[in-house]
Amino acid sequence: MAFSLGFHIIFAAIGMTMPFFMSAAHWLYLKRGDEDCLRLTKMWMKGVAILFAVGAVSGTVLSFELGLLWPGFMRHAGAIFGMPFSWEGTAFFLEAVAIGLFLYGWGRMNRWVHWATGLVVGLSGFASGVFVVAANAWMNAPAGFDWVDGQAINVDPVAAMFNRAWLHQSLHMQLAALQAVGFAVGGIHAVLWLRGRAPGLNLKAFKIAMTFGAAAAIAQPFAGHFAGQRVAELQPAKLAAMEGHFVTGTRAPLYIGGIPDVESRTMRWGVPLPGLLSFVAHDDFDAEVIGLDRFPEEDWPPVVVVHVAFQIMVAIGTVMAALGVLFFLFWRKGRFPRWFLWLLGGAIPLGMIAIEAGWVVTEVGRQPWIIYGIMRTEDSVTPVPGMVYHFWLFLVLYVSLALTTVWLLRRQIMAAQDERGRSSGGGAS
Repeated sequence: MAFSLGFHIIFAAIGMTMPFFMSAAHWLYLKRGDEDCLRLTKMWMKGVAILFAVGAVSGTVLSFELGLLWPGFMRHAGAIFGMPFSWEGTAFFLEAVAIGLFLYGWGRMNRWVHWATGLVVGLSGFASGVFVVAANAWMNAPAGFDWVDGQAINVDPVAAMFNRAWLHQSLHMQLAALQAVGFAVGGIHAVLWLRGRAPGLNLKAFKIAMTFGAAAAIAQPFAGHFAGQRVAELQPAKLAAMEGHFVTGTRAPLYIGGIPDVESRTMRWGVPLPGLLSFVAHDDFDAEVIGLDRFPEEDWPPVVVVHVAFQIMVAIGTVMAALGVLFFLFWRKGRFPRWFLWLLGGAIPLGMIAIEAGWVVTEVGRQPWIIYGIMRTEDSVTPVPGMVYHFWLFLVLYVSLALTTVWLLRRQIMAAQDERGRSSGGGAS
C-alpha cells in the first residue's frame, strides 16, 4: 500500500496542477496571439492527457487495494467516509469529459469556451485531490459517528468529510503539489533554455511554471504553521514524534536536524532553538507542549522515521521558499542569472521528495492507528497469506507505467523543442 500510494501521489500531483499551467499558456495565446504559447499549450495538453491516463490506472489499483489489504478497515469505515470518494469519482468523470472537449475542441467551439474546458480540467482535478485528502484527514481526525462496542453507529457522512483535519491537510497538500510540479516543470524548461533549445518557448514555459511554483512555495510555510498547530491539537503524539519531543514541558525547543534516541529519550546531534516549538504549536514561546511521555510507549509512532521525514520536508520547503523569493526578485529586475537557472535545474526533484516525505509523516505518524484513537492498523489488515505476490504484480505494473510515461513525456517535449528550435529566439529577460 505504501509503494502504491508513493507512486500514485506523484502522478496525481502532476495531473491536478499541470492543467493550470496549460490554461495559463492558452490564455496568453488568446490574449496576445503568441505562437510560442500556442505550441506550449498543445505540448502541455498532451502531457496532461498522458498523466490523466496514468493517474487513472494507478488510482484504480489503489481502490482495489483498499478491499484487498484492509477488509477490517473497510467493514467499518466504508459507510462513514465513502462520500468524499463518491465526490472524487464525480470530479474524475467531469475531468475526463473536460479533457475530451479540450483535446478535440480545437476549431470546433468558441475559443473562450474551449479555453474554459481546459480550466475545468484543472479545477475538477484539484477538487478530486481535496476530496481524497478529506478522506485521509478523517483517518487522522475521525468524526461523523459514534463508536459503541466496536461498531460505528449514528453515521453522519457530511460531518465525517468535513472533519477537523480536512482543511489544513487539503491546503497543505494542494500547495505542495503546485510548488513541486511548478519547480519540476520550471527547472526542466530552465535547463532546456540554457542548452539553447527553443529559447522563446522554454523561457515562457519557465516563467509560467515558476510563477505557480514560487507563489505556492512562499505561501507554504504559513500553511505549514497552520497545519502544525492543528496537529498539536488533534494528534499531539504525532507532533511529538515529528519534533523528537519526549518530555512534556514549557518553552519547548525546536530541533534543526538530529536523530531521536528512543532508548534514552533524548535528541542526538540536533541544534535546539529554545521556545520555538512552543511558538510553532501555540503561538507562545512559553506554552506547554505535550511530549511522548504522556502516551503509552506502545502507542508511539516510529519516532526516528517520522522525525527524519519531517526534517527532510521542512528543509526542502525552506530551500524552495527561498528560491521562490529569488525568482520574483530576478523577474522584477528583468533578467535571470544563469547560475540561478542551473540551481533550479538541480532543484527539479526536490518538491517530489518533499511530497513523499510529507506523506510518510502523515501516515507513519498516525501509527499504530489506522483510524486515530479508534482502530489499530494490526486489527484492520487482511489475514490472508500470499499478499507478497500481489506486491510483485503491482511493482511490475507501476514500473512499466513509469517507464512508459517518462518515454512519452520526453518524446512530446523533444518534439515541441525541435519544431520550434530553428525559428524561435529569446533571452533570459
